[in-house]
Order: sequence, then C-alpha cells, then structure tokens
Amino acid sequence: MRRLFIALGLSLLAGCASKPPRKYVVFFSNNSVELDSAAQNVVSEAASLARQNPSGIVKVEGYAGAGNDLSADSLLAIQRAKLVRQQIIDDGVDAQRVVQMPRPPSNTEASAVGARRVEIELSAK
Repeated sequence: MRRLFIALGLSLLAGCASKPPRKYVVFFSNNSVELDSAAQNVVSEAASLARQNPSGIVKVEGYAGAGNDLSADSLLAIQRAKLVRQQIIDDGVDAQRVVQMPRPPSNTEASAVGARRVEIELSAK
C-alpha cells in the first residue's frame, strides 16, 4: 500500500512539472520576407496555441545566411522576425507576450534553407 502512495505522489509531481517549450519553424524563400501559405499556417497554429496559454511567452527568432553583405543579412533576419511577430499579434496574441530576437547571420546551419527561417518558441511563464 505504501508503494502505491509513493507511485501516486510521483505521478502527481510529474504532472506538475513544467512542459518543455514548443517550437515552430517558419521557412522563407531566398532573400524573401514574405510568408507563403504554408508559413502562414505554421504561424497561425503557433498563435492558436499561444492564445490557449495566456500566461506564456512567445519568442520569435529570425535567421539569415551569411552572404557578402552581413548588414543586409542581419536586416533580413530582423525583418523576418518582425513580420512573424506582427502576424502572431494580428492572430490575437498580446504584443506584450511576443519577444523578437534576431540572430546574427551564419553559414554554420546544416543547409542554406535552414538559415532562411524564423523559430517561434512557446514557453510557460
């Protein structure tokens, strides 16, 4: 009987543990800051889940590959993150909860496509 109470207690503690952050990835065409329909669907899904968890934080990180002009590449990453952030807000998430974080241009990604993305991370507060 004592083992049953211990197992029940551990199960309750596990249920209270915070969930790991949920990530969504939005891909862009080369040198683009436009959301295609697939990207819009990803952003809408992330926004929907964020609305279901009104105390959570939404982190938006923009990426771009490193080309010949690093300042233009940095601007591209910022514009992508800004676009996705605004779409999340337009989809009903409070702007105070959406944090935008551009990343420096990099060619260390596994592929050029991987560098043309925005990551949306939903986490509990």
